[in-house]
Amino acid sequence: MHRKIYSKIIVLQVIFLILSVVLFAQESFDLVDVTTLDSTIVDDLRYATKDNFMGDTLYSANICLLRRNVAEQLVKVHQSLRNMNLGLKIWDAYRPLSVQKKMWEKMPDPRYVADPDRGSNHNRGAAVDVTLVDIKGNELEMPTAFDDFSQRARSDYPDASERAKQNRTILQQAMTAHAFLTISSEWWHFNYSGCGNYSILDVPLEKFLKVKVSKKK
Repeated sequence: MHRKIYSKIIVLQVIFLILSVVLFAQESFDLVDVTTLDSTIVDDLRYATKDNFMGDTLYSANICLLRRNVAEQLVKVHQSLRNMNLGLKIWDAYRPLSVQKKMWEKMPDPRYVADPDRGSNHNRGAAVDVTLVDIKGNELEMPTAFDDFSQRARSDYPDASERAKQNRTILQQAMTAHAFLTISSEWWHFNYSGCGNYSILDVPLEKFLKVKVSKKK
């Protein structure tokens, strides 16, 4: 009797594990590594390093993920810039909700960090932080560096150098031509126009990295 009950429990556990893997795989298929669509895009995920306003490594893996539709549009932006001998560098893309909560603890200012109770479009895999680079991958002059929480970071800040304003305009025009929207407080941040259609996720990046490796095998 006890053996039968134990066997049923084991079977149920196996079924639950299989369902969990299948459900995760289905969800993960909608998130793609942008660099697999175009390897010439430069990825420099700041939160996968300590080079950020938190001063800590927040991501468990260095993999640049976006919803597939968003990633495909971003590649179009990059390819349009390549015609000008320019390109994109990505500073941030998909961000787990748990990381959002840590950021909010240090910077509870919705101009720069979205309230995790509402979620960020980064948590949806539908927002990117980007800048321009030349054909060799060198960053172009912009009004500020990344994560500069000041008025200078505004997308319409008027007192930057002429070159910085020109580069900012090139970036904004290229992004908005492919369904991305600017925000007022950060020149580097762009939301995909359909971002509200995606659910908020809190899956560590390392799990997507494992799925990527398993697919290669």
